[in-house]
Amino acid sequence: MTTPADETPLVELGLGGSLRIGRARIAVADTVALLQAIARTRSVQGAATEIGLSYRAAWERIRTLEAGIGHQLVRKTRGHGTTLTETGAALHEALSIAAEGLALPLAREARALQSRLSTLLAVPGRLTLAASHDPLLMEVLSAWGGADIAVMGSRDAVVRLMDGRADAAGFHCGAIGPAAAGPPFADLVADPAFRVRPLFEREQGLLVAAGNPLGLVTPMDLRARKARFVNRQKGSGTRAWFDRLLAEAGIAPGEIVGYGLEEFTHQAVAAVIASGAADAGLGARAAAERFGLGFVSVGWEVYCLATGASLPGDGLDRVQAMLAARVGEPAGYRLPGTGG
Repeated sequence: MTTPADETPLVELGLGGSLRIGRARIAVADTVALLQAIARTRSVQGAATEIGLSYRAAWERIRTLEAGIGHQLVRKTRGHGTTLTETGAALHEALSIAAEGLALPLAREARALQSRLSTLLAVPGRLTLAASHDPLLMEVLSAWGGADIAVMGSRDAVVRLMDGRADAAGFHCGAIGPAAAGPPFADLVADPAFRVRPLFEREQGLLVAAGNPLGLVTPMDLRARKARFVNRQKGSGTRAWFDRLLAEAGIAPGEIVGYGLEEFTHQAVAAVIASGAADAGLGARAAAERFGLGFVSVGWEVYCLATGASLPGDGLDRVQAMLAARVGEPAGYRLPGTGG
């Protein structure tokens, strides 16, 4: 597992084009930069320095804008420097809102463009993948070697993808589908800017000591026997599933001993139980098998991979094929749609 040391993209896209007012065409990017600099520095000289213009060139750009728009944009006031007029401030606000609204889709498209041009740009064609932990997926991604992986909760992974800070997100929502899981999952599947593919189904359940000496089967057993629980971190799909199980059973989180003890992977949960420091935790069957633990199934779920719709899919197609070849080897996995 690796996390990129430098997340600065080699391809950056920004608000550009032109704004046509009457017969005048105003360069959007230059106008945004100039108005922002004046609003921030309250000085044409300061703005000129900030955006790399001479003082004279900055004033020429201001006068050209004012002539094209037909309104005064800046005002010099003795003792108060240079400020934007009402028109200038309104133009600044409108362009800033447009820039903010386009920032996330532009960031996603920049990542897709960098992936497509990686050979031409002579940069490695590695993807940045934010993913909820899964033992089999981590093995396959390591064997593939085409991605820098950051392990985190499903919610954080999806947010990172939607914010343009990752090329792909691996996530799961327990026994309910993404559309019913609320934001950000429902927003993701409803947005045509993203593509979501099911990778596999996996079985989750209570990981317990070998032989299940405490007879733990349900959340009510955890409460009644004061079993020491080890939880997954907030934002993880497994944590959300456990919280739903508690709510369905009418159990408050505070009634579960160890509810606040958090680990970030299925293996870590299994290791804590195997060491004797906890009696139970919710996790994948594969983790229980690996540590020789008992396992009480609570159900199957779909693990999904989401990307921007314009991201080339060759590499992730390879990952999906590698996973399909491995599904069935470790216990607790099956291909999507093959369950009973």
